[in-house]
Amino acid sequence: MLRTIDLFAGIGGIRLGFEKAGFTTVYANDFDEYCKATYDLNFKDVKLDVADITKVNAYDLPDFDYLLGGFPCQAFSVAGYRHGFEDKKGRGNLFLDIARILKVKQPKGFLLENVKNLEAHDNGNTFKVIIETLERLGYHIKHKVLNSMDYGNVPQTRERIYIVGFKDKEITDNFKFPEKITRTVKIEDLLNGNVDKKYYYNDKPLFEKLDGKITKTDTVYQWRRIYVRENKSNVCPTLTANMGMGGHNVPIINDRKGIRKLTPQECLRFQGYPADYKLPSNIADSRLYKQIGNSVTTTVIEAIAKEMKKAILNKPKDVIKINHIFETNESRMALAS
Repeated sequence: MLRTIDLFAGIGGIRLGFEKAGFTTVYANDFDEYCKATYDLNFKDVKLDVADITKVNAYDLPDFDYLLGGFPCQAFSVAGYRHGFEDKKGRGNLFLDIARILKVKQPKGFLLENVKNLEAHDNGNTFKVIIETLERLGYHIKHKVLNSMDYGNVPQTRERIYIVGFKDKEITDNFKFPEKITRTVKIEDLLNGNVDKKYYYNDKPLFEKLDGKITKTDTVYQWRRIYVRENKSNVCPTLTANMGMGGHNVPIINDRKGIRKLTPQECLRFQGYPADYKLPSNIADSRLYKQIGNSVTTTVIEAIAKEMKKAILNKPKDVIKINHIFETNESRMALAS
């Protein structure tokens, strides 16, 4: 069994990808109590523990093999404050809690996810500290920026950095990030046919600013507070946490019935979530948009998880045997001394 813990779990996007690849979740944590309603609605066992990760005692966590964490990206993102580890809200320092848990529990490996800009933040110093910290803890690292439209078979441009680490160098050498795939899913494949009128702008004040600018029916536009941005790649612009708050980064389409924003359920599909994933009916759309924008593209995660599993299971048997002999002899020497 390949056991995982799901940190900064949100609504379970990373968990979904790993469980589809054959991993088993033994613990899940997030600070957002609204995420719990969505998370627990979709997972039968191992419900979301709503707790401040900085106060979670690593020794109290169940034993696990792999740590999963899409740690908060605001402190490192272009759109954020760019404070990194010095972020006044404490978000940048949350990586140190990942390091703390890795140090105590010593799992076999991990997957971390963050915004593409993490590599460039503070002229690369932030990323350097993260990698050096992980290496000091005994992990061998590989990382790569993947775009969901190229690796997740979804029509959304979403560039994220993925950091994979293993204690075992042979497994690390064996691991390869997934190859690009040909995208077959189109925008129209993910749209609902019957949408509640509340999502349409036809009778709302904003309509005058959108009318005449949103004309194509195979394009997802983005309302940027004072202007409309057209995506020219026939994919959805990056879904963000604030797309349901105050009219910023709102994904908008023309579905021939009128001009409207994407529904939360449609946004889920653009993130690769399965059709049977459920959203609570008693949570405001603004919170659902935030949860989805903060989430991950589950199909990209699944592709990475499958490659991790392949690297783990395909480790040469002679290497396993040699390591076992070495570890046994080392133990004997320790006892003799």
